[in-house]
Amino acid sequence: MSEPTEGIGDMSIKDEEKQEAGDEDDVVNPWEVATHSATGVDYDKLIKRFGSTKIDDALIQRIEKVTGKPVHHLLRRGKFFSQRDMHMILDMYEQKKPFYLYTGRGPSSDAMHMGHLIPFIFTKWLQDTFDVPLVIQLTDDEKFLWKDLTLEQANHMAIENTKDIIACGFDIEKTFIFSDLNFISNSSAFYRNMCRVQKLVTYNQVKGIFGFGDSDCIGKISFPAIQASPSFSSSFPEIFNGRPDIPCLIPCAIDQDPYFRMTRDVAPRMNYLKPALIHSTFFPALQGAQTKMSASDPNSSIFVTDSDKQIKDKINKFAFSGGGATVEEHKEKGGNCDVDVSYQYLTFFMEDDERLEEIRKTYTSGELLTGFLKKELIEILQKLVGEHRQKRATITDDVVRQFMTPRKLKFDYPPPTPPSEKKKKKKQKSAKAV
Repeated sequence: MSEPTEGIGDMSIKDEEKQEAGDEDDVVNPWEVATHSATGVDYDKLIKRFGSTKIDDALIQRIEKVTGKPVHHLLRRGKFFSQRDMHMILDMYEQKKPFYLYTGRGPSSDAMHMGHLIPFIFTKWLQDTFDVPLVIQLTDDEKFLWKDLTLEQANHMAIENTKDIIACGFDIEKTFIFSDLNFISNSSAFYRNMCRVQKLVTYNQVKGIFGFGDSDCIGKISFPAIQASPSFSSSFPEIFNGRPDIPCLIPCAIDQDPYFRMTRDVAPRMNYLKPALIHSTFFPALQGAQTKMSASDPNSSIFVTDSDKQIKDKINKFAFSGGGATVEEHKEKGGNCDVDVSYQYLTFFMEDDERLEEIRKTYTSGELLTGFLKKELIEILQKLVGEHRQKRATITDDVVRQFMTPRKLKFDYPPPTPPSEKKKKKKQKSAKAV
């Protein structure tokens, strides 16, 4: 299946943010997500703007066919909605050829919130379903460059976030987690790929893609090459036995796509495969789609460290309601599931499709009141966060060190064919043809 053309010369972040008079397009980039709509970002417009491809029923059916398993509810419900080259990844899987997963986290707080967990919940399903290696990048260097943090603070947050990530249930035999500050200085292979990317992207291009200004520090300008480098299997010789030809699938929120548009442009010039991507929607703040979730505002989301009481109080007090102003009005006019945050959260975390549809119908009709809808969400989140909290409590610094140690994982890869051997085989093939 073909997808829209893309490249480093596509619409830049600055272009995306230029608004014509009266135009109220969404702002979506790696550092800011803003919308004027109560229902959230217009993802169809975003797909067109970014040049990606919408995940359709045919792709979902193909995933189920090649894996023999039902897709994750986050994919089935369109929470992962856009992709680049997913059919190529499925081709590799059908042909029993290897690929790997790469995702990441920019640590900006000691504790992650529920929105941060979404990519990792889905990535774990991908790893379990396809049985492939996974690399997870903690960009503590990025947070040092962009925020008012010391290197030590950023690195501490990376370690704490790693504990939350491990608590999602990742298999240590299949997973390598690394902090940029701890790993890159000890990996010549990773650093070499960083240099290769840096040489292929001009200053004007990186300004165009990311909107950097003349007063931005040079660290920001060079950082995109760091986020690009895990897309290449040769960055991890311990895992892939030096193979440069293992393709990569990146599950991430769509605000990270500019990094990988750049990566996909330079990959062929490095004689590497373009990474494939699968994009998620954004998780709404408790106060609604037009507000911003922030680690500095504990009431903007549910954090994995929240107690049962805190979860209950936050949902009841802060979760934006799509219901009527009074019980009478609600019963008469019904609720609006498109803007109701409690219902939107249920679409992420309730696995039972039939129950979710029943809630949608009864809330829309006015039969189900907001209080009962919130109660359903509270119970699900208390269970999910409680289980996560218990798992996290068992993760010691030693466990983190094991996940973060560069090493061979459980997968075997034959070494790359030397160039001289490739030429020899090509000659032999030509001779046979004659």
